[in-house]
Amino acid sequence: MAVTKKWWKEEVIYQIYPRSFQDSTGDGIGDIQGIISRLDHLKDLGIDIIWICPIYMSPNDDNGYDISDYYEIHPEFGTMADFDQLLDEVHSRGMRLIMDLVLNHSSDEHEWFEKSRASKDNPYRDYYFWKPGKNGGPPNNFNSIFGGSAWEYDEITDEYYLHLFTKKQPDLNWESDALRNEVYKIIRYWLEKGIDGFRMDVIPCISKRLEFADTELDDFNRVIEEVYANGPRVHEFINAMYEQVIKNYDVMTVGEGPGIKPHNCLLYIGEDRNELDFVFHLEHMFLGHGPLGKFDPIPFSWRDIKDIFQRWDDAIGESGWISIFLDNHDFPRMVSRFGNDQEYRVESAQLLALLILTLRGTPCIYQGSEIGMTNVHFDKIEDYRDIEVFNVQKEYLDRGMSPAEFLSLVHDNGRDNVRTPMQWDASAHGGFTNGTPWINVNPNYSTINVAREREKSNSIFGFYQEVLQYRKHHKTLVYGTYQEISTASDDLYVYQRVGEETLIIVLNHSNNQQKLEMDITDMHLDLQNRDNPNEAVLQPWEARLYRKKHKSS
Repeated sequence: MAVTKKWWKEEVIYQIYPRSFQDSTGDGIGDIQGIISRLDHLKDLGIDIIWICPIYMSPNDDNGYDISDYYEIHPEFGTMADFDQLLDEVHSRGMRLIMDLVLNHSSDEHEWFEKSRASKDNPYRDYYFWKPGKNGGPPNNFNSIFGGSAWEYDEITDEYYLHLFTKKQPDLNWESDALRNEVYKIIRYWLEKGIDGFRMDVIPCISKRLEFADTELDDFNRVIEEVYANGPRVHEFINAMYEQVIKNYDVMTVGEGPGIKPHNCLLYIGEDRNELDFVFHLEHMFLGHGPLGKFDPIPFSWRDIKDIFQRWDDAIGESGWISIFLDNHDFPRMVSRFGNDQEYRVESAQLLALLILTLRGTPCIYQGSEIGMTNVHFDKIEDYRDIEVFNVQKEYLDRGMSPAEFLSLVHDNGRDNVRTPMQWDASAHGGFTNGTPWINVNPNYSTINVAREREKSNSIFGFYQEVLQYRKHHKTLVYGTYQEISTASDDLYVYQRVGEETLIIVLNHSNNQQKLEMDITDMHLDLQNRDNPNEAVLQPWEARLYRKKHKSS
């Protein structure tokens, strides 16, 4: 496989949710100086690229994904001087920094929207989507991804504006030439500062189907794919961003990919397309989501997960690329969702680390995964902070669900599972702040924290370090082919990476022992998460990597 070599394929991303990473001022909110103070932790871990969630000016209706000024840093995070220092400190350690760019929508407090809503004939009116109502209600039956109608009535001009997310996140109208030129200016501003690229939020949604016809689909996942994403001009818009600005810089662009599937992914990431470098596809992250979304759970299996990984690897071929990840700021903790966060928390967290660091794609580690942080089970709905929870709660209670039942769904699938503060040590609030944190720390911080991980032998943190170093020295894990090589057991995941050498990864993703029915006589066991492994039997959540050198011809 002649895969083009790129630095962003060889390096590993670490995602920081700044509000919850480290507070330096005592106000209970993580900030830029807090990030700076923890950069050596990331360097020691073996990270190459830091992706930082939005730190722009924002009313924080959706924790920064509602931007009111793309050129300013929110004071709760610090100043532009703090950001410049962060960029210098990251680069001085040989790491890179990418920003989160939210281009599908702005805040309703952005100057553009305030002017847009003022009158029907002002120059900013077409920066957003405005429609008259229909039959005394919204223009169509679109629902917001965060619950309720996707249209909000504005009495100033007696029309509705579109918001696929919260009502304080009006969708930008990329049909406007003036709006697109503003976007190019924003991108150029940050690239001129010297950042190393962007993660582009919900980028497949920037082109709308302008007829805005009612949807007859009752599966919301299909609505996202077929109605909200993959619009008629989406590739034209992304390519224009590349041609107008991005191609002039040695940077990476990774798109969040709701609605992107194997059959259309190369339209976004094919090397000949000049659009995105790679995507965070979300097919595996939507597993277990029923027709109504994440709070409508349905069963899924590891067979489903493995089939998705194979499907995507087949789809990207030699000319595409993806990121490999199992959690982020929008989905539950991976050890709670895909592992066993009780009896086998350490072993399953290590197994999942080996998985995301050995599949074909650029790995992305979410903050706290390197110590096996888990979902949080707050006792009261009032302890949560995510606007999605409160919007959806109203809908579900109106349908007759009890508060206790809904709280249980939040325990499993709420976004605040991954937004509780980083657990640095066993001191008050996990060492995150000496004030009152904006959201409570997970109560298990006294036993699950960075300081304790660094003291333990066979720790999750130490295993991440080991595998990250191994990946740097074995380019087969970057450019080699991928293939699942055994489907005999639903509880085993066995696959190989073939390049300069053959590497075979064996994962027992179950709570039971499993027989290893594979000839390993000519293989060397390079990595494992159990002491004194039994060659013929895998312990619960045991993970191994074998190396088989090619014979010289």
